Amino acid sequence: MKVIYSLLAFSMLSVSAKANTELPDRQAELPAAKKNSQAEYLVPRDLTTITNDEFGEKVKLGYSLFVNSQQMRGKYVGNNQNCVNCHMEAGRKANSAPLWAAYMAYPAYRKKNDRVNSYADRIQGCFTYSMNGKPPAYDSPELVALSAYAYWLAMGGLMDQHGLENEPVPALDDKQLQIGGKAESFPMPDVIAQALPADKRGSLAGRGYPKIANPELEPSLERGMQVYADNCAACHMKDGQGVSDSDGHSYIPPLWGKNAYNWGAGMHRINTAAYFIYENMPLGKSVQLTVQEAWDVSAYVNSQERPQDPRYRGSLEENRKKYHAHDGFYGKSVNGYTLGSNAFPSAVVK
Repeated sequence: MKVIYSLLAFSMLSVSAKANTELPDRQAELPAAKKNSQAEYLVPRDLTTITNDEFGEKVKLGYSLFVNSQQMRGKYVGNNQNCVNCHMEAGRKANSAPLWAAYMAYPAYRKKNDRVNSYADRIQGCFTYSMNGKPPAYDSPELVALSAYAYWLAMGGLMDQHGLENEPVPALDDKQLQIGGKAESFPMPDVIAQALPADKRGSLAGRGYPKIANPELEPSLERGMQVYADNCAACHMKDGQGVSDSDGHSYIPPLWGKNAYNWGAGMHRINTAAYFIYENMPLGKSVQLTVQEAWDVSAYVNSQERPQDPRYRGSLEENRKKYHAHDGFYGKSVNGYTLGSNAFPSAVVK
């Protein structure tokens, strides 16, 4: 069914508010394709070029919230995660689920929750699952700012690609910012609109995490524990709890336990985590592990207990069947223990 985005632009946010209650975001798997070594990736503008005006202040706030999401701890964030933990280099890095590619992929119909999602919807899902918290409301300063930052990265990079490097990124109003760049009615310079029609915007090179080969051997928790000890424990600690200061501000994120991403987050999928780890870890010297090691350590990390899936309604088996028909351990027995059966509670936020 063809979605008429021009009409959607006027009604997206009010419709989504109702739909969020009726059809919770099921966190569909991030798109993954084999890495293309010849691809030309979009390069966002330097942060120093953000304008010192009302729109620029929104972009700056979005950047600040993205790299230090703990500013929202207790209000919207319920764990020790920051957005930048899963989206490297402040959401700028290709092949690390960059914000510029995600922004241009929405609005989009998602079969998993049977509705059209705006970019704001997608961010709200991240707060619910990856941040184990409460999503900011539509039109809230935080949601607008995070949308503005992603838009600025995308549009600035596209403008530079198409010979508009000396022009500032056009300001958008708050509602436009939250919809996303894939709408037919989305305002952009003619030269970009002609080169990048709406049906091509959701497949920018570098989107998501690159797909890697399947492991030769079934992922092993025992081997994964050794890979973790050799390559991950120095930063994430032996107990997987990362590094925080005395005030609880997180610098290295926990990978399991009460302050990690919950059982609804995309990163709990073994394949998604393996793709991310292989491409991005260890931090600062990525693509160091073998494919097998990436799968093994992903399985090990995601075989540890973490906060409960927010969609859980009392039956672990029903929740597993409804939302977890994928590559993960939720509701499955590992060494005699059923994961999710004693999950940490979802965080309480104001």
